[in-house]
Amino acid sequence: MRIAVDYTAAVNQTAGIGRFVRSLIKGVVDIDQRNQYLLFHARPNEDAVLDFPTASNVSRRQLPISERLLTILWHRANLPLPVDVFTGAVDLFHSPDFVLPPLRGTKSILTVHDLAFLLFPECAHEALREYLLRVVPRSARRASFIVADSENTANDVICLLGVPPEQVAVVPGGVDPRFQPVTDPERLRVMRRLLGVETAPYVLFVGVIEPRKNLQGLIQAFELIKKRHRLPHKLVVVGRKGWLSDDIYEKYEQSQVRQDIVFPGFIPDEDLPTLYSAASALVMPSFYEGFGLPLLEAMACGTPVVASNAASLPEVVGDAAPQVDPNDIDALAEALAQVLTDDTLRAVNRARGLERAAQFTWQAAAQKLLDVYERVGADAKVGVA
Repeated sequence: MRIAVDYTAAVNQTAGIGRFVRSLIKGVVDIDQRNQYLLFHARPNEDAVLDFPTASNVSRRQLPISERLLTILWHRANLPLPVDVFTGAVDLFHSPDFVLPPLRGTKSILTVHDLAFLLFPECAHEALREYLLRVVPRSARRASFIVADSENTANDVICLLGVPPEQVAVVPGGVDPRFQPVTDPERLRVMRRLLGVETAPYVLFVGVIEPRKNLQGLIQAFELIKKRHRLPHKLVVVGRKGWLSDDIYEKYEQSQVRQDIVFPGFIPDEDLPTLYSAASALVMPSFYEGFGLPLLEAMACGTPVVASNAASLPEVVGDAAPQVDPNDIDALAEALAQVLTDDTLRAVNRARGLERAAQFTWQAAAQKLLDVYERVGADAKVGVA
């Protein structure tokens, strides 16, 4: 088959979905030499990640216009300009980032990472929410098949978007082999210095700073830990500023322990294994997640984790970590304090985390996606160009 993949998210999003798409498509190309792949994308942003898989069956095509203009033309103005004009004839089209452009009858696969805009509408800007409410259900109706990151998201797609179960499959995330425990004292020391926590252990959060991550709740839980247990730890919140984040920063400014809370901003991908390894624990207290890569990556680096019991996160951590109600601040504080102070629990969680993370590989995820490609494209009529 000739398969076109919209690679725009992989180019223009440094973390999150961008990294998910880059890792998954690279995994597919690594195991499949039979099909032909065309990776097309909008004109790159200034901070684009120009990382493309290289293989004889992979080609690349850059569109002459920006992602923003494409979004306006295709999804706001509803211009009936089929993407086939740019890709040429293909047997299968995969959009890995929520929305489908116009197509001329080509079989299509749509990846839906989460439905937070439906379940937690208060956690997104009104304009973004209205846009997603309009285009995601429409794209799901038009798609030949839906891929979800987790069983939880797949269930949401079936229940909330009315997609038949037989048209939905789960393709989870994976862990890159570079995520391993870092033990080099110098690398760990440099990371702590970069974060500004040279002399103190730290609890880590990694993700976009936005309401559904429950960072206000995490700050409250951290305050309880400092008050009840007098622990020396800092709280390091790594990630770019997202939408509706003013209340989070206001909570930080008003915190009585703000001197022990650090917002270092975005940390490059290549530094993440050291960032995780230097942490005493990683915590993800989110109200909703489509998957939760930081949990897997931290566990692969030997770092104990604490997760909320919401949405997909129990699927990720299994029995390798405490799971708490994200609305129960006291429970979150006590679970985290226990992980930080109980050496036996830390050792057990570390061992279980390493074992759990090893079950998620991008190669296995890629094979699941390739199975979907083969299934959906089985009766495609267009030959390989």
